[in-house]
Amino acid sequence: MNPYLQGPFAPVKEEVTAYDLPVSGRVPPELDGRYLRNGPNPLNVEDPVAHHWMLGEGMIHGVRLRDGRAEWYRNRWVRSAGVTDGLGEPPLPGRTGDVGPDTDLAANTHVIRHAGRTLALIEGGPRPYELDDELGTVGPYDFGGALDGAFTAHTKIDPVNGELHAVAYFPLWDHVRHLVVDGTGTMVRATGIPIPDAPMMHDFALTERYVVLIDQPVTFGVELARAGEAVPYLWNEEHRARVGVMPRDGVGGVRWIDIEPCYVAHTLNAYDEGSSVILDLVRYPRMDVRTNTAEPAALERWTIDPGAGTTRRRTIDDRPQEFPRVNENVLSRRHRYGYAAVTGEMNAVAMPPVDGPLPDEAFDNALIKHDYDRDTAEVHRFGRHATVGEGVFAPSRAPSRAASGAASGAASGAVSGAGEDDGYVLAYAHDPERGAADLVILSAQDFTGEPVARIHLPVRVPLGFHGSWLPDL
Repeated sequence: MNPYLQGPFAPVKEEVTAYDLPVSGRVPPELDGRYLRNGPNPLNVEDPVAHHWMLGEGMIHGVRLRDGRAEWYRNRWVRSAGVTDGLGEPPLPGRTGDVGPDTDLAANTHVIRHAGRTLALIEGGPRPYELDDELGTVGPYDFGGALDGAFTAHTKIDPVNGELHAVAYFPLWDHVRHLVVDGTGTMVRATGIPIPDAPMMHDFALTERYVVLIDQPVTFGVELARAGEAVPYLWNEEHRARVGVMPRDGVGGVRWIDIEPCYVAHTLNAYDEGSSVILDLVRYPRMDVRTNTAEPAALERWTIDPGAGTTRRRTIDDRPQEFPRVNENVLSRRHRYGYAAVTGEMNAVAMPPVDGPLPDEAFDNALIKHDYDRDTAEVHRFGRHATVGEGVFAPSRAPSRAASGAASGAASGAVSGAGEDDGYVLAYAHDPERGAADLVILSAQDFTGEPVARIHLPVRVPLGFHGSWLPDL
């Protein structure tokens, strides 16, 4: 059977609402807000063998924290046309995307807040979907009519000026687009960047001066699409691999620098250092997105010198890991700490076939805290069957109201150094004894210690993608 339809990936069948959740430990009273996470949860699977994990309908899983209590848990499908049809509900108004009248991909990859709106995101065509505070779907969102094409799953929000940046791709474009939305939600700039072969550009990075693009040899295959391939992207040896550095305002264009072929799904963060750009990311030597198999990934640091046209790579941690995150208050500025997930079942499924059984470490489930100043890492292990997803940092201090239009969790002004890890790391982890999920809250400053709290959810939360901590404002 398809591994993405069973075990920790198996979709849940119902939408659930539960109140006054039981807690082991103590919910920090300063955590007032909602932790939301998105991921694929297919409603109906016509061909289980051909099903691809990336294409399941989006489902948001959320927990509301207030006054030291876990007030509620909800899970809700994002109401795309396919979901409303499958549930027998009337469709929501609004144009959803550019993928064609017969295709509607529900936003299943990320969920953020910007300018007071909660948005579920996906890339490659469909627009975001706006959600209300209780995870109901308001409808497709196009930034007041300014978004006339595809959007992205990975936005970057400047914690100082509140700008949202996005790099969008679409398989029929001969370019990608750098989009800028100000702190009020108004799209103020769209810059087209010519790129051949329609590569999959899942993520990018942002510094105070630059937008950093990764043009990699995973490109759209026209013949694959015509043949009905679910994810028609292939490893293209003929496509030039390169990293690009462009001023935020687009003036002067992109400085492209050739790199060794690789695949980068996610960046951790980037910042300016003198005339160079420091870029931290998870790098795969090779990736087949059609089968979701890859050579093992490693956390790396790239030092990019736009003037000299060079990129130096250094391995930070060679353990397979994914979903790298930072405290969003330091995004695009120098960071000391970074967080990543080791999800055993995901690593085991994604590894190329090997002879014999997989080693035990392939099934490790852990969150990692990297300290770049000390070149060390702390590991919080959950156990072989306690699958854990992405860890999201939540500052212990609530953002100022002046920053109410900015990022999920971002306060007004960047922080660094000792205060950068003053907060908590939140993640959904499976509890094999209960057969259900916990929302685990770790102290970022006591990372290997016992969780501050485990909030016991009434249901399983399938392995998914990305989420945000949305503090009350």
